Amino acid sequence: MNPKWWKEQIVYQVYPRSFYDANGDGIGDLKGVLLKLDYLKLLGIDTIWISPHFDSPNDDNGYDIRDYKKVMKEFGTMKDFDSLLEACHQRSIRLVIDLVVNHTSDEHDWFVESRSSKDNTYRDFYIWQEGVKGTEPNNWTSFFGGSAWQKTAETGEYYLHYFSKKQPDLNWENSKVRESVYDLMRYWLDKGVDGFRMDVITFISKDQNFLDFSSEELKTPEIRYAKGPKLTTYLKEMNREVLSEYDIFSVGEAFGINSETMMSVSDEREQELDLVFLFDIIRIGREDWIQNDWTLPQLKKLFKNQSVTDPYHWPTIFLNNHDNPRSVSNFGNDMEYREKSAKLLALLTLTQRGTPFLYQGEEIGMTNFHFNSIDQFDDLQVKGNLSQVLRNKLSEEAYLNHLNQSSRDHSRTPMQWKNGPQGGFSENEKTWFLVNPNFSEINVEDNLKNPESVFNFYKTLISIRKKSPELIYADYEDLDPDHPHVFCYQRVGGKQTYLVILNFSNAQVSYNIPVFNSTNHIMISNTKNSLSTLESNLIVLDPWDALMIKL
Repeated sequence: MNPKWWKEQIVYQVYPRSFYDANGDGIGDLKGVLLKLDYLKLLGIDTIWISPHFDSPNDDNGYDIRDYKKVMKEFGTMKDFDSLLEACHQRSIRLVIDLVVNHTSDEHDWFVESRSSKDNTYRDFYIWQEGVKGTEPNNWTSFFGGSAWQKTAETGEYYLHYFSKKQPDLNWENSKVRESVYDLMRYWLDKGVDGFRMDVITFISKDQNFLDFSSEELKTPEIRYAKGPKLTTYLKEMNREVLSEYDIFSVGEAFGINSETMMSVSDEREQELDLVFLFDIIRIGREDWIQNDWTLPQLKKLFKNQSVTDPYHWPTIFLNNHDNPRSVSNFGNDMEYREKSAKLLALLTLTQRGTPFLYQGEEIGMTNFHFNSIDQFDDLQVKGNLSQVLRNKLSEEAYLNHLNQSSRDHSRTPMQWKNGPQGGFSENEKTWFLVNPNFSEINVEDNLKNPESVFNFYKTLISIRKKSPELIYADYEDLDPDHPHVFCYQRVGGKQTYLVILNFSNAQVSYNIPVFNSTNHIMISNTKNSLSTLESNLIVLDPWDALMIKL
């Protein structure tokens, strides 16, 4: 195993719009992030990743970039960014930013020029095709509903957009596009940022034949989109031209790639990306907007698949991000056992092999918001897919029910700082998005006061992980893959072995510990059990009990 600093980090994702509003306009901003750095330092965070802060018309909450070298006005100024970066480094916290280069905003200067005429210098910065028999060039679909092609009046041709029609895809076949991307990367790295999270980076290479998808492929277009013929070529070039010149790390959003194929882009020997985000775990049971039931053995299998043990690949561990529902609502019990199951998920995340990524609010057990109507959603994807949902004969009521389980808007409700107006997120009565009304029960202020809180459980676990190399680098072994309720695994290798036991159920379970001796020591538990050692291999687990044993 090759130790790397980024393997040992605890990364915390900040969604600036929803984190903290420093100027009272109802929208989170960069000054708000700066004001909360000491809170993150207290938690034990080593690296912050902020979602896009660039100038944007906000068709897709900043993932549609108008100018890569300017800061979004709602978030502040470049001076504010520089102050945030300096303040992070003063606290020995690294700052990673979002790199969105599969597409831009249609208001970016490159696209304004590109669409103006067929002979414009920037025409080939984007992907243009003529229509076929008076309609789109092929049957490729957008993730936000409808065709992935949009016709323009200026030339009568269609441009490609995997996402919103206001997010035209860049043409990576054009070397000038790649050079421009590398230039903007150097701009931010020379400022001192510590790396990039790369949005949908597996989509940058397009099949130049532009052939129709089969009916089966249309069900999961991301798989075809992620298999562009030159993906590896582009990533190697990016690494060679930019990434290798700085002491940073890169993590790619590998949408469309599973644990079996991730090897091709995150192999240390190949010098492409350091890490990738896979979505097999976080999207378990989900099919488009429909959330289906899943079993614990299925979840265990996904963790086993992801926890590769060869020395050349390193996993990312995460149960929540800005595109997925809250982890305690998705994997735990966010009602009767919210605190216990939130702590269980903390133990799961922080004892796996890989770099843990936490999402804002996860450390206090924030839950999904309950939406009463489609109109309450902000997400472009929700409204874009509504007509398709209705065509598929799923009622609006059924769609709403599924969205209350799976929508990415759940993760975008404002951070709950205290039991006060707007949950302490803003002094403005009108916030950019709905505040979850359960802030009176779930907030940072109360968590900090309570030594048994979810926050303090995370804090303790982070401290334990940092002092225990085996919890970072040791092998992962699932000891009971078929048990329907208990997740039992060990981290083995080196000087110390750790055993983790998690009851993923609302029922009491009697469980025979596979590995036992009289010196077993309970390091941490989410119960008030006073036992420090186990007296036998038979243990009674109450609902959502979680413990880690030092063997």
